[in-house]
Amino acid sequence: MKKYFLLFGLFFVVLSSCKKAEVFSPAAQAISDDQAIQAYLLAYNIKATKDPSGLYYSIVTPGTGAYPTSTSNVAVSYTGKLTDGTVFDTAPSVYLQLPNTIKGWQIGVPHINSGGTIMLFVPSALGYGLTGSGAVGPNAVMVFTITLQGFN
Repeated sequence: MKKYFLLFGLFFVVLSSCKKAEVFSPAAQAISDDQAIQAYLLAYNIKATKDPSGLYYSIVTPGTGAYPTSTSNVAVSYTGKLTDGTVFDTAPSVYLQLPNTIKGWQIGVPHINSGGTIMLFVPSALGYGLTGSGAVGPNAVMVFTITLQGFN
């Protein structure tokens, strides 16, 4: 009988010493991303509009003509950076299919016309999320400055 109590006690100690894996909370991450974006906007004195998706955007230059849609093919120049200022991507001119871009671009780019420039403050869920991509780590908030050169 003592063996069973000893084994049970040992089993209980081993199980209780195991560290539980932290569970990812999308809601907590959204709050953290929103706080990071708001701090960035405050630090750089940027006025931005918050989309219901959680994306913030600031129209630098509206441009002229029609607006693209989230399914448009666009010609853009852009710079992408992290909130710490690290530039992770830049392109002087590139042609992209918006449906093949991150969700933040699909939501944000249609807010400007050809010739317009917009700043997008992209929460991680609308960017590269849990996995990250290249120089962009997991759950990273990104800041893009995008000029729409044209679309079809």
